[in-house]
Amino acid sequence: MISRALLASALASCALLACTPLRFVDAVSENQSSRIGHLVIHFTSGDFAESLRVLTERTERPVSSHYLVPENGDPTYPRRRLRVYRLVGDDQRAWHAGQSHWRGDTALNSSSIGIEIVNRSSCVAKAPSNEPSVPEVRCEFLDYDPEQIELVIELVLDILRRHPGIDPEDIVAHSDIAPDRRLDPGPKFPWRRLYEHGIGAWYDEDTAQRYRERFEAEPPALALLQRGLAAYGYDVDDTGEHDVRTQYALRAFQMHFRPSDWSGQADAETAAIVFALLEKYRPRSLEALLETSL
Repeated sequence: MISRALLASALASCALLACTPLRFVDAVSENQSSRIGHLVIHFTSGDFAESLRVLTERTERPVSSHYLVPENGDPTYPRRRLRVYRLVGDDQRAWHAGQSHWRGDTALNSSSIGIEIVNRSSCVAKAPSNEPSVPEVRCEFLDYDPEQIELVIELVLDILRRHPGIDPEDIVAHSDIAPDRRLDPGPKFPWRRLYEHGIGAWYDEDTAQRYRERFEAEPPALALLQRGLAAYGYDVDDTGEHDVRTQYALRAFQMHFRPSDWSGQADAETAAIVFALLEKYRPRSLEALLETSL
C-alpha cells in the first residue's frame, strides 16, 4: 500500500504542477496561413430585433453569423446611429453557410466569415419543387439603405486588413454557395459598388464585350458554359443539358453579376461575363478550359 507520506508528496507535486503554466518556445513557421479564406454576404429577411434574436439565441436549428449590420428606419433598432454588431469572433466558427459549395470547398462554415445585413426582402415559391425546372419564385427585393452599405464597406475593408488571404472572387453571396436554397443578398445588393471600393470581383467591360461579340456570333456549347461556371466556383456538372442544377447556378451568377435579368437562362451576355471573370481571376483555369474545348 502507498504510505500516507508518499501520497501526500504526490498530491503536493500535482498541485504544484497545476499552478505552473506550461511554457513554450515560439519558433514561428513560415508555412502557415489564416483559416479564413471566404467572406459570405447574407440578408436577414427580418427586422433587427428578430434577426439579433435568431442569430444569438439557442434554438432547435441554431444559426449565427460573425457580424450583423442594421438599417435606418427600423423601429426595432435601439440606437441613434448605425453600428456593426459582432456576434461571433473571427477565430470562431459561425453557423451561417449551411450546406454549401465554392471552388470545391464544402466546409465553408469553417473557412469563412459571415455578414448578415438587415433587409426585409423575401421570396416565396410559385411552382412545385418537384418540377424538372427551377421552381418559379415571387420575390420582393428591397433597396439597401445607403448608409448601411457604407458601413458594410467599412466592415469588409477592416476584415480584409485582418485576413488578407481572402481573394476577391471568394467574397461571395449566400446564393453563390447555396444556389438551390438561397437567394440572398439578392439582385439589389451593390456588388459593383463594393468592387469600386476594392472589395470583391468584377469583370472588365472591354473583356466582356470581346466575348459578347464572339458568343453572339456563335454561342458557346452549354457544356462549355457549365465548365466555366464550375471553374469560377459554382457547383455545376458539365452535363450539356439545361438541368435544374445549372439553372440554379446561372440564377445565382446573374444576381451577382447581371442583376437586370436573373432568369437562370443561358445567354451570350452571361457567358461573356463568365469568361471575362475567368480571364481576369482564373487565367490558368480558362486556359485549361479552352484547351479541352478544342
